[in-house]
Amino acid sequence: MAPPSPKEFIEAALVAATTPYALSYTDSKQKWVILRHLLSLLQEFPGFKPSTGRFMHNDGTEVNLLRATGCVHVANSTTPTIPLVIWLHENYPQKAPLVFVSLHPTTPIHRHHPFVDNTTGATSPPYILTWKYPPCNLSELLRNLVQLFSIDHPFSYTLTTPACLTHPWLVSPKEALDRLVGMLHYDMVALRASTSDEIEKLSLLQEELKRRDRFITSMVAELGEERMRLEERVKNWAEETDRVENWLRVNDGRSIMDLNARDVEIEDAFEMDETSRARLESSAA
Repeated sequence: MAPPSPKEFIEAALVAATTPYALSYTDSKQKWVILRHLLSLLQEFPGFKPSTGRFMHNDGTEVNLLRATGCVHVANSTTPTIPLVIWLHENYPQKAPLVFVSLHPTTPIHRHHPFVDNTTGATSPPYILTWKYPPCNLSELLRNLVQLFSIDHPFSYTLTTPACLTHPWLVSPKEALDRLVGMLHYDMVALRASTSDEIEKLSLLQEELKRRDRFITSMVAELGEERMRLEERVKNWAEETDRVENWLRVNDGRSIMDLNARDVEIEDAFEMDETSRARLESSAA
């Protein structure tokens, strides 16, 4: 028995409403739009195949959705083809489809890609972020992704500029928006990197200033202690000076003058008690 055609598969999946794997699309008009958009996509990109699967949203909600899986090839590129999975949201076409680049260890997504998350493969170009039905549809979305990836391949960090985009008059508004968003993204990445380097340098400078502050504080404390010691010494010298001045005032300088006149012995020029005098005489004998 031959496998069903894509149209037969999609129609059967959309009408199977009673099985445990029934899809989460409820409105008949919605199903008709889904069928039309998917068939248009498969006709323009025959490498994509329809299938169904269970999808979990970020809030943990699980739904059964249709998806189109395939690879896109960027013209004039030596990089690998890009495997994509396009999930049709349960509220499609009012809600944009959920697009993922399939992750593989041999072809990692470069971490600074403006439209593809390198950890999940989630793809969010301006076309999806500004999705509005009508006129947005799956075929135009995939054409937009091919155009984006021809400029900035998710598996390569090298940017390319196709010849058809070199002249401003040849760029459509959507292409201009895509390019502008991409350039702004890389400018922000560069700014973040330079800011991070600057912050790191300032942090190192801050640590050095803190170290110098601790050193200066320690030096100031030591100088304060030295000042106190010097003040104490000055105080002691002042007291000694006062004692000498008092002695001079009491003796009125006579003993010194007599000493200069050589009329007295040198020991008679200074007062001494009896004990000191006895010791002096004993040492002289």
